[in-house]
Amino acid sequence: MSRVYVDRFLRFFLVIAAVALGAIAMYYIATVTYPFIIAFFIAMIINPLVDALERKAKMPRWLAVSVTLIMLFAAVAGLVTLLVAEIVSGTQYLARVVPEKFQALITYMETFVADQIIPIYKDLAGMFKSLSAAQQDTIMQNIQAVGKKIGTTVGEFVQSILQNIPQLLAWLPNAATVFIFSLLATFFISKDWHRLMRMAQQWLPTKARTSGKTVFLDLKRALFGFIKAQATLISITTVIVLIGLLILRVDYAITIALIIGFVDLLPYLGTGIVFVPWIIYTMASGDIPFAIGLGVLYVVVLVQRQIMEPKVLSSTIGLDPLATLIALFVGFKLLGFLGLIAGPVALVIIRTLHSANVFRDLWRFIIGKPTT
Repeated sequence: MSRVYVDRFLRFFLVIAAVALGAIAMYYIATVTYPFIIAFFIAMIINPLVDALERKAKMPRWLAVSVTLIMLFAAVAGLVTLLVAEIVSGTQYLARVVPEKFQALITYMETFVADQIIPIYKDLAGMFKSLSAAQQDTIMQNIQAVGKKIGTTVGEFVQSILQNIPQLLAWLPNAATVFIFSLLATFFISKDWHRLMRMAQQWLPTKARTSGKTVFLDLKRALFGFIKAQATLISITTVIVLIGLLILRVDYAITIALIIGFVDLLPYLGTGIVFVPWIIYTMASGDIPFAIGLGVLYVVVLVQRQIMEPKVLSSTIGLDPLATLIALFVGFKLLGFLGLIAGPVALVIIRTLHSANVFRDLWRFIIGKPTT
């Protein structure tokens, strides 16, 4: 009996070691081959259109791929051009308006300091003078320590920004290189897509081929579903913000709504990075009704995001809403911002492996039963 348990333990250790080594190997391979991984996913996305052009338009495969890539590039470039034009127009308006608003804010702050802060300062100064010398020294040391801490923090922040500027500039040539290699790899992978799929099927054993096909199809559906879910959530946020800004009669509402929709991609900060300073500014400038309107709009955006995100992700990716919510929370706690993406992706991979009976086969291997 002990021999059986020893064999099971050894097989369990073998499975864990193989999974860990495989994950480490895949990570290091991905760090040097990521342009081709990007190209593979782009080729997978455009493959239905390439097949349609090849079949219905009677184009050679290479021409169908070229036309599809040109159409994709033109669509992205056109969309970016329209967005940039709208944003430039809006920022020009903001460049004219913001200085006036900023001057009004400075005037408000001057009045607030003169009417509120200075009387409080005089009262505190009187209280400070009534203290003993030792108490005054203690207070001054604490104030100096706080000021030093603030100065150090601000200095480190500025230093980190200045140090990252050369890295950003150095990243640009690398990004151009990755773009070129990804574009060329996309062309060749898409051109030989069916041949590469046949080669992969020939190399893989029958069992691995069946399970791999199930995993690939489920992951493909989940990938498209995830992209669709994020596009849906951003579109909902943008439309709600646009309607709210139009009701509030905000100039260049389209530009502002597009910017807020874009920053909605950052769940760690989210739309609050725009709304919170805006609300504070309008309250400080004395426009309380407008600040209340912005606050209501911000709450509506937050609530709909929290309600719709699990529902949209579960409907487009095919996951249970509760499981999706748990994956989002656990991913956020473990990895922060990236966890909000990695959590649902990990859940999709686990569900896909389960549906392909990978866990069942591994368990059968561990306990020594033949797989079917």
